[in-house]
Amino acid sequence: MCDDGISSRPLILVGGGGHCKSVIEAAESAGRTVYGIIDMPEYVGSRVLGYEVVGSDHDIPKFASECDFVVTLGFIKNPAPRRRLHDLIEACGGKLATVVASTASVSRHASLGEGTVVLHHASVNAGVRIGKGCIVNTQACVEHDAVIGDYCHLSTGSIVNGDCRIGAETFVGSGTVVNNGVKIAPGCIIGSGSLVIRDIEESGTYYGVPAKRGVKS
Repeated sequence: MCDDGISSRPLILVGGGGHCKSVIEAAESAGRTVYGIIDMPEYVGSRVLGYEVVGSDHDIPKFASECDFVVTLGFIKNPAPRRRLHDLIEACGGKLATVVASTASVSRHASLGEGTVVLHHASVNAGVRIGKGCIVNTQACVEHDAVIGDYCHLSTGSIVNGDCRIGAETFVGSGTVVNNGVKIAPGCIIGSGSLVIRDIEESGTYYGVPAKRGVKS
C-alpha cells in the first residue's frame, strides 16, 4: 500500500549523493521531516542541503525505533547496493517509508511498495502496482494497470504505457517509451530515448528505436 505521508516519524535518508537531494525536495514538499542522512564514514558531520550526515551504515540500528528510512542511493544501473541497504534496515527492525512528491499524481487505485519514491510531476495511474524500493523519477509516467517489479528505476521522463509488465531490478532510461502491453524481463537496462515495441524476454542491455539488444542508437 502507498504511504499516506501522514506519519509523524522523521526520515533518515540513506545515501547522500544527487538522488538524495531530489528525495529531500520531494519529502519536504510532502510535509515529511528529514532528521538526517546516513553516508560514508568520511562524510559524517557534513551537510546535504542543510541536513547533517548523522552516521554511516553501521549506525542505522540507532535510529530504527524513532525514524523511518528511505534509501536515497541512486540505482546506478545496479540495484544491488539499494537492496543490501533495505535488507540491513529491515534486519534491525527499521521501517521503510514511501515518499510521494506534492506535485506527483498517484491514483488512489494504485499501490506503491515500501521504500518506493515518486518524484515531482510523475504520474501513476489507476490499477498500477509498483513494487518495493522503486524510483519513479521526475516526470515519469506509469499508465493504467502496469506492473513494475521490485527495485526498478523509471528514469526522468520515461513512459510505461498501460498493461505493461516491467521485471524486477530493471532500469528504464530517460525519455524511453514502452508501448502498451509490452513485457520486459527482470534485470534489464533500457537505454535513454529508446522505444520498446515488443516483449523483451532475456535480461540484458537494450537501446534504440526500436530497442535492440546491445545496439546503441
